Amino acid sequence: MRSCSDFNTKIRVLLIDDNYNHLMGIRELINLENDIDVVAAATNANIALNLIKKYQPDIVVMDMNMPEKDGLTAIQEIESLDSNVKVIALTAYDDADLIFRAMKVGAKSYILKTMASSQLMNAIREVMQGKICLPQGLTTGFFEYFQNSFKQKEKAQNAAGSLLADLTSREEEVLDLLTQGHNYKDVANILFISETTVKTHVNNIFQKLQVNDRTQAVLYALNNGFVSKRKQRTTTVA
Repeated sequence: MRSCSDFNTKIRVLLIDDNYNHLMGIRELINLENDIDVVAAATNANIALNLIKKYQPDIVVMDMNMPEKDGLTAIQEIESLDSNVKVIALTAYDDADLIFRAMKVGAKSYILKTMASSQLMNAIREVMQGKICLPQGLTTGFFEYFQNSFKQKEKAQNAAGSLLADLTSREEEVLDLLTQGHNYKDVANILFISETTVKTHVNNIFQKLQVNDRTQAVLYALNNGFVSKRKQRTTTVA
């Protein structure tokens, strides 16, 4: 990887912004820097993808709000090119959810258009050095959203676990066999009970897990760790 201190080689930047005037303004500002060079610019993400393949830039500075193809989709497609290009998301919106999603799909930095141009230049240099760059003004909101999203996920998992905890041991056995792909007749034979009794247990499972059919019940069990918990319990008992 080239170092920003290597003044013999400039950082190659490609710009994407559907606002032509803003695009040209950024281009002029960047080209004032001695160590950064804009190799190409585009007002459309599809065109930009072809330009990335052609020019192999180090950094892509991309507007997140574009017609035809939004920034998040474009970042994912850039990431799939199997190149070393790094993306800096550029937007007018201080939106914690958008920041989170942009970073999640691969953006290395997130800069507001209203920020000073020096922050964009700093982000380009930081990202070029392999760092993640998020301006201080956005950091607090990003991490609050990040923490809250995990808290909400944990609450959802706990709620799901409490529903599974309502199952009786027999209902757990029935659900376990259903997750293994057995039909009602198989379950009845394995547990030495009637098929009618199996259906009664299954209906109780539906009500407790708040689902409508066997497929939903199985997916619910798989998505909420039921199988692994059953295995642990079985191993412990054995």
